[in-house]
Amino acid sequence: MGWLNWRPTAGDLEPAIGKMNLAVITLSPEGADFAKQLFESMPGVDVYIHEDAVTTVEGFRFSRIIELTAQIFEHYAGLVYITSCGVVVRAVAPLLQHKTVDPAVVVMDVGGRWVISLVCGHEGRANDLAAKVASITMAEPVISTSTEALKDLIIGIGCRRGTSAAAIVRAVMETLLEAQLPLSRVRLLASAEVKADEAGLIEAADELEIPLRIVSSLEIRNTPIDFEHSSFVEEKVDLPAVAEPAALLAGKKTRLLVPKKKYHNKITTAIAQESLFSWILDPVVE
Repeated sequence: MGWLNWRPTAGDLEPAIGKMNLAVITLSPEGADFAKQLFESMPGVDVYIHEDAVTTVEGFRFSRIIELTAQIFEHYAGLVYITSCGVVVRAVAPLLQHKTVDPAVVVMDVGGRWVISLVCGHEGRANDLAAKVASITMAEPVISTSTEALKDLIIGIGCRRGTSAAAIVRAVMETLLEAQLPLSRVRLLASAEVKADEAGLIEAADELEIPLRIVSSLEIRNTPIDFEHSSFVEEKVDLPAVAEPAALLAGKKTRLLVPKKKYHNKITTAIAQESLFSWILDPVVE
């Protein structure tokens, strides 16, 4: 279940005012620029900017991040901080109760390089939120939840505009079945920047409960890694390919495990595997 479709269950706290919204908090002008990107790309985002940050980005102004955090902590489903981890840890530590009721807490550095799932990674959907923020800002999501960190497969997906979620899910499952690989090992779905707003792809990721990672077009064009180029894709979206490079670039220390496969001339899939020490020791572990 993806972040944007998540709703509280009976075991969660009663929603407070604004409980389903996201707060983006930053101390700097650079962070304000990223906050604006998130505001424009995600529903229900409130932006909080430190009073000393010189920026034209609109948002609620605050003076002390610890005091602000205490005031808003229980009123949002997720908090995205664009600052250092140390600052965020000190701000949220006194407020934490339990992973089933605390909001998701995500931290992004002001350089836009990393998006860290800090608190409530699985139960609070911080992992999904980190992946979503990373895709919007073209940063790298950092997920340390043990059940997620040990997953080693990334499925790259290319599709024609308007392809349904059902067709994409079917292609993903057929690709895994043919390769005799379990869905439980899939850490990410990945695609190119030109597909960032593809409704069927977003819905398929939600249905499969797998984060969608968007790889920038610039990175695909400039990468030195080897993959099969496609003149058709080049003509249509001005990229050498989508599925294979997206799968390879979405992770770290990857290798192409399953080359691109075409389904009904409208969907292309490929599987990359990340090199993890645990899989090297026992490659059949699932």
